Amino acid sequence: MQTPPLAKLLKAVDGRVQDVSKGDAVVYWMRMEDMRICDNRALAAASAQAHSDKIPLVALFVLSPQDYIAHDRSARRVDFALRNLSYLKSRLSDLDIPLHVTVHTPRATLPSYVLSLLKAWNATRLYANIEYEVDELRRDVFVCEISRQEGISAQFVHDKLVVEPNVLHTQAGKPFAVYSPFMRKWLPELNGNIEKYLAEAPSPVANPTSVRAHPTFGNLFETKIPEYIDGFKCTDKEKMLEVWPEGMDAAREMLNRFLHTKSRGSHLGPVNQLDDGAETSSKHSRALAYKENRDRADRDTSSRLSPYLSSGVISARECIRASMELLNLKKVKADRDSGVGMWVQEIAWRDFYTHVMVSFPRVSMGRPFQEKYADVKWETNEEHLEAWKQGRTGVPIVDAAMRQANTMGWMHNRSRMIAAMYLTKDLMLDWRLGERYFMQQFIDGDLASNNGGWQWSASTGTDPQPYFRIFNPYNQSEKADPSGEYIRTFVPELSKVFGPDVHKPPPHLADKLGYPRPLVDHKEARERALRRYKNPGAE
Repeated sequence: MQTPPLAKLLKAVDGRVQDVSKGDAVVYWMRMEDMRICDNRALAAASAQAHSDKIPLVALFVLSPQDYIAHDRSARRVDFALRNLSYLKSRLSDLDIPLHVTVHTPRATLPSYVLSLLKAWNATRLYANIEYEVDELRRDVFVCEISRQEGISAQFVHDKLVVEPNVLHTQAGKPFAVYSPFMRKWLPELNGNIEKYLAEAPSPVANPTSVRAHPTFGNLFETKIPEYIDGFKCTDKEKMLEVWPEGMDAAREMLNRFLHTKSRGSHLGPVNQLDDGAETSSKHSRALAYKENRDRADRDTSSRLSPYLSSGVISARECIRASMELLNLKKVKADRDSGVGMWVQEIAWRDFYTHVMVSFPRVSMGRPFQEKYADVKWETNEEHLEAWKQGRTGVPIVDAAMRQANTMGWMHNRSRMIAAMYLTKDLMLDWRLGERYFMQQFIDGDLASNNGGWQWSASTGTDPQPYFRIFNPYNQSEKADPSGEYIRTFVPELSKVFGPDVHKPPPHLADKLGYPRPLVDHKEARERALRRYKNPGAE
């Protein structure tokens, strides 16, 4: 049996060079998933080592366009990273810590490139947080191998998740492939080891101010951060800046608003989420009302933290600590009977899907988890695919969802399910096409969560929606958008339509308003999907 990539990396870390010379600096290698100074385990460890050795700490970030292409990173996500780098460079500079930002291609030589920088800086210790995607794990294994040859100690640590992979197992000792039993192990493990999993990592210690006069490290303070990366220029940068401001301060205020203020119908669209006017409530905040309202897309009912979590601008640990503080509890509440409990379960889903990706790497390589559905016959219809992407399917809730993605770089979670189910079950188009499009549009694109969500909707993944339970998009519309405001906000053709017609416009009304008629008949499409899933390969 082949050793999984994460196990290889952890073994390589255990075999790292222990007794190394002090060198002239300690290097912290920041990645796209840990873009923060506070509660950052690798940064804290690197800072502690530098302080102990009485040498400077240097932060490094390598922009790798080929990796962004390989992972279908959106221009919005890359721009968000660049904006956060500018924010971080300033904050680290306040601590006299240089952040060196550089661009490198090809990605195959990135490990050697990083090691060449360490050698040029005479740094003998490298710290980084683990990225769990297969390519990144293999890259870091190679970093460990060549580091050992060069007498450099490379330390990679768990940071992204609340409970790291390979801790939780079924009674048979296997990784979980179903969420409910995973959750029944996740919560007791967490509550039994609060300090281990939720303790805040110390903030970095400032370098001596003399580092600015150092002939090598002083110049790193002048590193310029590019405005954009070729091939990833964000065409709606100003709108993204308004809707998704960068930085830890913005992330913490997003969290604070979710925990302490009511939802606003006026803020379901692409507007500044942090502007004035949010009403504080100790009984009806978005977090406390999350159980009842989480599936409603017609208000800002969710936390809007996903861009900040996926880029690591805020840690999942901080979110859970804040939930405990809100309820004045010493244990984590993650039940299905309360708003806060349901929200914490969303964080647990994030852990779950990453655990699945680590244990079953094929899911990140375009393979269905449920191999029996590998031969399901998909339609080839570019016209239908393009209509879905543009939000011109003739099904208002689907079109509102897709136009929200196209204008906000983000989509309400219920809308993601509805749009994904429509593509895979009504249009019978391959889920991988939708998975890729979401990654290319979203500012919060996360490979594990995006793949998990798509395979759930397509009934091909772990703990999936059974193939015979197919969303009726019109019924879902009435549940997710009972007021119709979500549709009226994102589908201007229907902005003056009220009542049941906004969910399913009659043909004469659609024609009059210039709104497209449905691409397919849901009942007929449902029967086709049932037939093809029941007998994969059949027409």
